[in-house]
Amino acid sequence: LGPEAVRMWERANGTATRLLNVIQPPESFAESFEFENEVETTEPLLFMLRRFLQQLSLRLGALYFVAKTLKLRITFSDPPQDGSAAADKNSYERLFNIPEPSNNVEVLFRMLHTHLEDFKSESPIVAVSLEAEPTKPGQQQFGLFETALRDPMQLSETLARLTGLLGAERVGTPVLEDTHRPDAFRIEPFSWQMNDRPATEAVGPSFALRRFRPATPASMLLADDKPAHLQSTELRGEVAEQEGPYFASGNWWDEKRWARAEWDLQLANGGLCRCHEEEKGWQIDGIYD
Repeated sequence: LGPEAVRMWERANGTATRLLNVIQPPESFAESFEFENEVETTEPLLFMLRRFLQQLSLRLGALYFVAKTLKLRITFSDPPQDGSAAADKNSYERLFNIPEPSNNVEVLFRMLHTHLEDFKSESPIVAVSLEAEPTKPGQQQFGLFETALRDPMQLSETLARLTGLLGAERVGTPVLEDTHRPDAFRIEPFSWQMNDRPATEAVGPSFALRRFRPATPASMLLADDKPAHLQSTELRGEVAEQEGPYFASGNWWDEKRWARAEWDLQLANGGLCRCHEEEKGWQIDGIYD
């Protein structure tokens, strides 16, 4: 049977020697507590969360870690049964992404406190838990013209307060949509990142359009179906030069449909503006600087 038979004989007689590979289980940074009585206010909840953060900060600091995220879980008693999936859940979970990983108890507690100021539940609270995701302290080297936020946590707290007051769809960074519809944009969650943009060479002077929001109504005198004289609260005068019309339309399939004819006009007094014609009449979009 060869060498395999020898190893089997040694195992059967208890003379074989095997090395023990010790595997260190992953460290779990989580704290939980079950209340003896049902909790209906946030004061006991905040008291336990502060204790959780103190314990987690000590454990993370002992291993030279900082908290990257915090996961809050609140358990309710007897949730309302109305048939909806959201109402039948007996717990609430929220993941907090920390802008700048930290072990500062006051900073982390302020973030939780800000969120719980607007927290409401239909059922009493019976348990709470908090889990932290560890990470190594980060170091960032900025360029010559780059700067860091003075207090990323304060910015995050301010955004959280604004979100609670105005709603998530009204707080963030405006991003232009891929469409020709005028002033079309969407709101994305705010993030502080320095985008690497390649340097562009200057191609000469350019004009900037200073938009009027909302657009200014205007009266237009036409000559041969072209603008001849403009009258509005912002601009007035005879049209010396014009470029257009530039026809554009879109969203014909829903209630957001739009159609317009744009003109770039230069007035005799030197004013340069952009205006458009719609079903409602003429409007001035802005002036060129």
